[in-house]
Amino acid sequence: MKSSFAFKTTLMAAAAFGVMAAAPAYAGSHSVGACLITKTDTNPFFVKMKEGAEAKAEELGVSLKSYAGKVDGDHETQVAAIETCIADGAKGILLTASDTSSIVTAVTQARDAGLLVIALDTPLEPIDSADATFATDNFLAGELIGKWAAATLGDEAANAKIAMLDLAVSQPTVGVLRDQGFLTGFGIDVKDPAKWGDEDDPRIVGNDITAGNEEGGRKAMENLLAKDPMINVVYTINEPAAAGAYEALKAIGREGDVLIVSVDGGCPGVANVKDGIIGATSQQYPLLMASLGIEAIAAWAKDGTKPEPTEGKDFFDTGVALVTDKPAEGVESISVAEGMDKCWG
Repeated sequence: MKSSFAFKTTLMAAAAFGVMAAAPAYAGSHSVGACLITKTDTNPFFVKMKEGAEAKAEELGVSLKSYAGKVDGDHETQVAAIETCIADGAKGILLTASDTSSIVTAVTQARDAGLLVIALDTPLEPIDSADATFATDNFLAGELIGKWAAATLGDEAANAKIAMLDLAVSQPTVGVLRDQGFLTGFGIDVKDPAKWGDEDDPRIVGNDITAGNEEGGRKAMENLLAKDPMINVVYTINEPAAAGAYEALKAIGREGDVLIVSVDGGCPGVANVKDGIIGATSQQYPLLMASLGIEAIAAWAKDGTKPEPTEGKDFFDTGVALVTDKPAEGVESISVAEGMDKCWG
């Protein structure tokens, strides 16, 4: 079943954020300083996030400085960036944390100094360590691809051999939520939902880490294929990792008979769905996350207004949609063409 629900969700998200959208433009003054701190500056997801922040900052006259870790997992560089933002007198920080628990000390220092701290995409541990979180429902994103994989396999789901390509040994929240969502959607008992890797379902061949990049995905896939060369389902934390997993499978001639699913929905990832490299992916909207974050900092600087979470959730939900050209019964999805129109808007 195909629909335009993702676009509608995105519009509703923007509308629900009315108080922030109504924040006045600070055109020309650039008296409001803001920081964007991402995990890396090379992953296309964070490139798009930066584009969204820069465009909205220019529109509102906010002075934006951007920082990034050298690689995904570079906690120390993110801490140093927070310290710089405090020293510079910024009004707020938008943060995608590499280490969602260890970063809390630095975040607390920023908040104590009067900065508004908004987590983007990746909730902190605990989530209320930040003033607000603008994110995809990452559990739902994983659940959608899990349901799609199980429905696509049909009766053969009972005999699946699953490779779990995760993010990092530190198990940041975004990685845990997507992993556990996928397994739940597939119909596997997740044991402790706050961590991955403790499941005992025999269909899981194993977990390995990718650092969220193509080379990491390739190596992780090679490691798990060494355990069981007949893996036929691959969960990946993101689309660069999925691309690496595909290359490892291609090297042994198995790229055509393994189901790969992922999360992000970036334009390169959606193109990989079109080309059959990825079967389905859950699309997020990082540009929206970042632009709403800049609006929130502008509102905070103006009158101390803080953003409110989506009703019934402890974060502001920026929407998610399953993208595939092979829809499965009972799993709502949009087409690749629709996904390309909306990729990372």
